[in-house]
Amino acid sequence: MPLEAVEARRLYRQVADQLRSLIDSGEYAVGSRLPTERELAEQLKISRPTVREALIALEVEGRVRIRVGSGIYVTEPADAAPALPAAGIEGPFELLRAREFLESAIAEQAARVATKDDIARIDASLVAMENVEHPGEASMVHDRAFHVAIAGSLGNAVLVRVVGELFDQRLNPYFAQLAHYFESPGTWRTALDEHCAVRDAIAAHDPDTAREAMRKHLARSQERFAQNFGAETAAGSPAERGGAARTPAKPAKPKRAKTQAKSGNTRRR
Repeated sequence: MPLEAVEARRLYRQVADQLRSLIDSGEYAVGSRLPTERELAEQLKISRPTVREALIALEVEGRVRIRVGSGIYVTEPADAAPALPAAGIEGPFELLRAREFLESAIAEQAARVATKDDIARIDASLVAMENVEHPGEASMVHDRAFHVAIAGSLGNAVLVRVVGELFDQRLNPYFAQLAHYFESPGTWRTALDEHCAVRDAIAAHDPDTAREAMRKHLARSQERFAQNFGAETAAGSPAERGGAARTPAKPAKPKRAKTQAKSGNTRRR
């Protein structure tokens, strides 16, 4: 008997597989509403970001529809509905956590070694970000340029490539679908202020502040993508929910990102 390669499936894919199986078995009928993210996380004993990644994967596949302010509903699969992409695609929160760890360290070192030319390249990306509409392809190009410019100040081509490749995962279908719900001109302005805080710390050659500013930026990106879909308290009968009705606890409001603009940021130069 020929052996097959063993795939170490990511947790969010395992959750997506479970939910798809329940839908296929009729546990959740077409048109019914799934339990909330909070309830699924409690039942499965996993984090809510992992649940969200699974739900986004199922939405990309065409098996559920997320209605902000209402809930997650089972949809009739289209005849040509795409299957889940290859297992190599990481979940959005997995990517952001990796970037938080790596790019914080890069920003710390950049504050030690960045030259005037390096700062000029970082400034150029910020000026471009100031004058572009978001969301859009152009804004992503300039956002990427900012993070790559910081990595470039270390003079290590491998780090530049890794940072660029991690950023490019924003184009994968899961990340793009999640961003569709939460990115706006307001979140862009907040992210730009966070970028300016990173830039100012690097220009001041303050490694500790640079590291913390980058960590906060990417941690707050995760917070923005983890905001409530607005369906935690949506009413629903047991039939609609595919099981016994429960009243989930009122979720805490997501933390707002504080503006970190300083008097020395690029908008005032």
